[in-house]
Amino acid sequence: MTKILVSGVSGPIGVALVPSLESTGAKIVRLMRAGSRVSAAATEIIPWDPGKPIAPKAVSGFDAVIHLAGESIIGRWSAAKKRKIRDSRVVGTRNLAEALAQAENKPQVFVCSSAIGYYGDRGDEVLNEKSTPGTGFLADVCREWEAATQLAADAGIRTVQIRTGIVLSPKGGALAKMLTPFRMGLGGNIGNGRQWMSWIDVEDMVGAIHHILKTNLVCGPVNMVAPKPVTNAEFTKTLASVLSRPALLPVPSFVVKLAFGEMGKTVLLAGQRVEPAQLVTSGCPFRFSELRASLENTLKP
Repeated sequence: MTKILVSGVSGPIGVALVPSLESTGAKIVRLMRAGSRVSAAATEIIPWDPGKPIAPKAVSGFDAVIHLAGESIIGRWSAAKKRKIRDSRVVGTRNLAEALAQAENKPQVFVCSSAIGYYGDRGDEVLNEKSTPGTGFLADVCREWEAATQLAADAGIRTVQIRTGIVLSPKGGALAKMLTPFRMGLGGNIGNGRQWMSWIDVEDMVGAIHHILKTNLVCGPVNMVAPKPVTNAEFTKTLASVLSRPALLPVPSFVVKLAFGEMGKTVLLAGQRVEPAQLVTSGCPFRFSELRASLENTLKP
């Protein structure tokens, strides 16, 4: 039986991923903060504090480790919020990678979250895994986040950094936050609407992780996005159409900046036009390459 350690199990990706892995017969052990809400289905848990070292013995004997945990980036970025965002990713990943590197029985593969924020705001430039990192807070965090996995790679563990785009899921994330205003007919472009949105359906996200686990040649950074990114204007138009609602109320850039500060400028007004080169060349199938098909499936009654 395959034994897999997973963190971030309560997020929209983890919620979809864990049952999918269990359906293949894998035994899932959850790496969770002490005091976290535990699913009734959770049979085995390893408690952890991302800011503290992990005993190598605690993470020994797994076939794979999937690390999805991290502080939400949504909210005003005060100095304290930025520190939580960075430390939950960089320090937590470094502590986990160090423990895996020292474990007696090391995993065959270590899959660690990252994000397409790695590329910064790049306008219309087409980006793949070989593109240079961008600038700004999120780009810096992603670069440090990925570097924190190096201890595992140096120990001979196949290490993959999944640079995730906007995950379309009915269970939370960016889409869930958009639905209420759009369903009320209050949706519209954000800023000028020209910023690129690189998205992926949660079902394809889960499928891509399965693909990574079983494809030994895949390593290093992997862009977890669908093959056809869209502009914010196109995303807005498509979402409104699927919901049979108008999208006539754009949110001006100055309102976004006023309401959300640096987070709004970096996350809502900036964009990345990203292609999933590693997934495509390694033969990973996509069920949803078109945005409309993904939204119709995700939002079906």
